[in-house]
Amino acid sequence: MISRRKKILSFVITAVGLLVLFLFSVNTGSLQVTPGQLFSGLFIRFDETVATIFDLRFPRIFIAMLGGAAIAVSGVLLQAVMKNPLADPGIIGVSSGASLTAVLITAFFPALYFVTPLLAFLGGMVAFALVYSLSWKGGLSPLRIILVGVAVNAMFTGLMSAFNSGTGSSYSGAASIVNANITMKTWDDFQTLAIYALIGLIASFFVAGQCNLLALEDKTARSLGMNVTRSRIVISVIAVLLASISTAVIGPISFLGLIVPHIARLLVGSSHKVLIPYSILLGAFTLLLADTVGRTIAYPYEISASIIMSVVGGPFFILLLRRSKQNYGG
Repeated sequence: MISRRKKILSFVITAVGLLVLFLFSVNTGSLQVTPGQLFSGLFIRFDETVATIFDLRFPRIFIAMLGGAAIAVSGVLLQAVMKNPLADPGIIGVSSGASLTAVLITAFFPALYFVTPLLAFLGGMVAFALVYSLSWKGGLSPLRIILVGVAVNAMFTGLMSAFNSGTGSSYSGAASIVNANITMKTWDDFQTLAIYALIGLIASFFVAGQCNLLALEDKTARSLGMNVTRSRIVISVIAVLLASISTAVIGPISFLGLIVPHIARLLVGSSHKVLIPYSILLGAFTLLLADTVGRTIAYPYEISASIIMSVVGGPFFILLLRRSKQNYGG
């Protein structure tokens, strides 16, 4: 068991780290301000530099944090449903299904922009149902789900790339989703993400207890009065919603929903009542860190946060795969 002191310390250190990273990210670029100038410009008197940063950098930073939190929690919930620590919305095809839908809507039906997350959610659900149905063979094997998910993910990703190449990337909004690029995002994008993400994140707190029971054998969970099938469906819907809405705004981010829950379990244990709120913090930190590194590592050029996560997440996934027979959490 992980001690209460270690859990509190993990929350405090991650929260402080997120605050420091936020201030660093705000000052990454040609315009820079001190923390005092930033506070004054935001809350006391008008400051042109702060106003410019507020309009250009703040939406991107907040989208990275909220999107990272949503994807991380989605990974936590999917792993609880599948009883598989290797499950991730990107790996099993949910993100690519949602992304393909968002790309098509953005390119051909721009008037539906504000409901794109909902339509992307439907695309994510189709991908999730496809993976589940193709994986079923007298039961669900964790390894079979991963293998089928990788295939479905590759198919949808290929379709997106083909569409992007066929149009010569002329649909800038669609291209940004394909490439998971959060450059030049606006407050409208953040508002769109926030409306749906907050609903999913709040809902995740209400199913934390059910996630804990799903860790037990199904017979044991049923003997405790739990409707296992209904709980799996509800939790899966919340997980797909969180992954899909994030994908609709920022594009598919691979491995984030795999790395964050694993690290979180090592730091705060496997109880979802603690794991979910900590994953929100750590997910926000991780994606903001990836985006900030992408902005600074080859300045003045930028590397997409999704590329940074893929470079880090690929070896991490291989390591987890080799250790998959060991226990996770405490």
